[in-house]
Amino acid sequence: MPEEENIPVEIVEILGRTGMHGEITQVKCKVLDGYSRGRVITRNCFGPVRLGDVLILLETAREAKKLISR
Repeated sequence: MPEEENIPVEIVEILGRTGMHGEITQVKCKVLDGYSRGRVITRNCFGPVRLGDVLILLETAREAKKLISR
């Protein structure tokens, strides 16, 4: 796998809030460039995000665990 760095992703769906105090937002992102272009991955984001926002990730290999409803 080639070295990945500074990969742009677009938020396509907001899944919910997570973290001890709900400070993390779990989102689905579509990879716009690089080795994994077109792939949709689940990531956790800290800070305010909206649909259509573009984030820059350092790597796209890791995915967040799915939210569990209790």
